[in-house]
Amino acid sequence: MRKAVLAIGLDPSCADLSAFPGLSPGLVRNYIDAQLEKLNQAGFTTESCLIDRGATAADVVARVLQSRQFDCVVIGAGLREPTDLLVLFEKVLNLVHVLAPTARICFNTTPADTLEAVQRWVK
Repeated sequence: MRKAVLAIGLDPSCADLSAFPGLSPGLVRNYIDAQLEKLNQAGFTTESCLIDRGATAADVVARVLQSRQFDCVVIGAGLREPTDLLVLFEKVLNLVHVLAPTARICFNTTPADTLEAVQRWVK
């Protein structure tokens, strides 16, 4: 049976990319889609959960986490890095802890190393 991976991240259209010249929401979205495809090709079943910065983000994450059992949850760098998103990151992390207690949690460092992050914890 294929292992299920949930990738939670900030929707690129909501990200502040001003510190990353050359990156656009479309380019970041392409990176995300490519990583999801790499996960699928490596034998994982993947689901993406892109959230905004708003009050409904935690509800969206909770709904997806409750929809099925996940073996691994990846939380993207775009949600972890900006200090103004710290509270949202904490909410997401605590939702994963409560609603997917058996899932491994991992973190990618860029939109291009998600498969490697998952493979550190799920074989």
